[in-house]
Amino acid sequence: MKIDARLRVIISLTISTFIIGCILLLNIRLSNEGLETNAAIKNLSPSLKFLFGTDSLGRDMFVRTVKGLNFSLFVGVLGAIIGVGIAVVLGIIAAIGNKNTDKIIMWFVDMFIGMPHMIFMILISFVVGKGAQGVIIATAITHWPALTRVIRNEIYNIKNAEYIILSRNMGKSRWNIVQKHMLPMIFPQVFIGFVLLFPHVILHEASMTFLGFGLSAQKPSIGIILSEATKHISLGNWWLVVLPGLALIVLVKCFETIGESLRILDNPQTRYL
Repeated sequence: MKIDARLRVIISLTISTFIIGCILLLNIRLSNEGLETNAAIKNLSPSLKFLFGTDSLGRDMFVRTVKGLNFSLFVGVLGAIIGVGIAVVLGIIAAIGNKNTDKIIMWFVDMFIGMPHMIFMILISFVVGKGAQGVIIATAITHWPALTRVIRNEIYNIKNAEYIILSRNMGKSRWNIVQKHMLPMIFPQVFIGFVLLFPHVILHEASMTFLGFGLSAQKPSIGIILSEATKHISLGNWWLVVLPGLALIVLVKCFETIGESLRILDNPQTRYL
C-alpha cells in the first residue's frame, strides 16, 4: 500500500511534467499564421481543423491559447525566479541578523501579505511602466513574503546546529557559512517554493491582462483572450471562453501537482504514506 501511494505521486508528477512539456513543444512547432486575421473563417466552432475554433477575427484559438500559455510560462519563470531570490535574501538576513533586523523584515512580510495582491500589482505596474515588464515586476514583487517566512524559519532551525557553531568557532565568515552549509540545507524548500509560486504568478498575470493592465491586445495571452471573449459570449461562442479557460486551469493544476508531489517526496514522513 505504501509503494502504491508513492507510485501515484510519481505518476502524477510525470503526467504534469509531460503536459507542460507538450505545451512548450507545441509553441515551437506551431507557426504564427494562426494569429493572423482571416474574415473568411471567423467564429467557427471547434473541429478537427480548428481544435479550439476561431474567434471573431478568424484567428485560430488553439494557436492563440498555446502561445498565450507559453507567455504565461515565461512570466511565471521570471516572476518566480525574482520572487524566490528576494525571499532567500530576506529570509537569510532575518534569520542570521539581529532582532531589530528580523522585526523589520517580518513587518514588511506581514504588510505585503495583508495587502490585496491585485490592487498592489496594478499600482506597481503603473509605477514601473505597462507592458510585459510591468506584469513581470508586479508579480515578482508581490510573491515573496510567504516563502521568506518559510526560509527564515528553516535557517533559525539550523543556525545553532553543531556544525554551524563549529564553523563559526573556526573563524569562517557568515557568508561562507551561508554558502557552504545553510543554502544546501534549504535548497529543497527553496526549489519546491519556486515551483509552487508558478500557479500564483500565472493566475495573477492572467487576471491583470484580463482587466486590461500590462499587455497590448495583439499579444497572445490567456487574460487577453478571456477578456475579448466576454464581449462575444452572448452570441453563443462558448469555445472562446471555455477552452482557453480550461487550458489555463490545467496548466495551473500541473504546477500545483508538481509542487505538492515534490513536497511529499522530500518529506521523510510522507514520502511512503
